[in-house]
Amino acid sequence: MDVFDAITERKSVRTYADKPVPNEKLEKILEAGRLAPSAHNTQPWHFIVVTDKEERKILSLGRYAKFLTQSPVVIVALGDKKASPGWYVVDVSLAVENMILTAQAEGLGTCCVGSFDEAEVKQMVKAPDNYEVIVILAVGYPKAKMDSASKSRHLARARKSLSDVASEETFEKPYTVKKADGG
Repeated sequence: MDVFDAITERKSVRTYADKPVPNEKLEKILEAGRLAPSAHNTQPWHFIVVTDKEERKILSLGRYAKFLTQSPVVIVALGDKKASPGWYVVDVSLAVENMILTAQAEGLGTCCVGSFDEAEVKQMVKAPDNYEVIVILAVGYPKAKMDSASKSRHLARARKSLSDVASEETFEKPYTVKKADGG
């Protein structure tokens, strides 16, 4: 799958099929995270793969995280704030985006979850003090049919236009799409 196709086809998946993720796919996803760029090549990330049903229940206690009980794989993405104090959040975010796009290319769905109690999650995964939980990533095969709540969420949120999110030279001048020269 072309990278741009993965970007345009990716959706946040909140309903998962009861089907395990093959180790080869999971390892490819983790490898994509490992290969992400980072400031000064500090690689301040650590990914904890959670597949245990009871532990996924604990991770699902966040207000918007209930579906983590369905996801066969949950990845807790941590950032080492001591190794890269100014950049660990950005670096881990880049790594997770690599993982998301790789999962999409492998036919898997994902959803980033920011609804969690950091102290509880850190305690559960036994993370050292210098690590911060950046995001939790659900990974699995999407259910064939979306439930009505998921469908309405996707329909209700149209994407902003390029001129709404990009500017030329200054914030005040919206970006305009240039016509191809044809030659």
